[in-house]
Amino acid sequence: MKIYIVIPTYNEKENLENLVKEIFALKIENSRVIIVDDNSPDGTGDLAEKLVENYNLSVIHRSAKQGIGSAYKQGFSLAIQNNADLIIQMDADLSHNPKDIPRLITACLKGYDIVIGSRKIKGGQIINWNLWRKFCSWGAMSFARLALNIKTKDLTAGFRCFRKEALQKINFQNLESNGYAWLEEIIYLAEKNNLKIKEMPVVFTDRRAGQSKLGKKEIVEFFKTIFRLKFHRDVLDNFKN
Repeated sequence: MKIYIVIPTYNEKENLENLVKEIFALKIENSRVIIVDDNSPDGTGDLAEKLVENYNLSVIHRSAKQGIGSAYKQGFSLAIQNNADLIIQMDADLSHNPKDIPRLITACLKGYDIVIGSRKIKGGQIINWNLWRKFCSWGAMSFARLALNIKTKDLTAGFRCFRKEALQKINFQNLESNGYAWLEEIIYLAEKNNLKIKEMPVVFTDRRAGQSKLGKKEIVEFFKTIFRLKFHRDVLDNFKN
């Protein structure tokens, strides 16, 4: 069984090496990391190339900042081309604890198509967010879940494990979203295609170094995606096999 871990990066030089070290310290058999770097001006891409010398790592260098959704598309595609069985996505800023990776893998092997590291179920937690940020996150996610009739509680969680077949069933390469709205769109399509989704509690710790990439443009796209998915019923027809 091959396991690929896809990590998009943009200006994550302060975090990347520690993250890679923690992942490979787990000694997960037949695992490989794919870094998808959007031409980070802080030298993240150069650091990733140096890490290739010591770790089972691939680096995709992109010419400009193109969005986290398109980064995942490219990373997932490479993993599938290399016959990955399970594909994990996670952030580069150490907000996701690599020690939770084996738990996601174990759950997927029990028959789930997608396993989500969830902050929104019992046992899940968010550390270092103020009350306003928590309220905004709750409001946006509640609106999206209600509007799209989605059961998954942590719709925007970025820590996930996919079976290869699940990604192929929903034709992930056709997703329109390029930014963080990718996270809601892929779960929407997964639920509408009756894939088995499992949420597992994780502790999410807000980044200790670097800056968040979530800006106004990403927020606008998130809500535009809700309305596109709700009112354009042909979206589902484009993804069902």
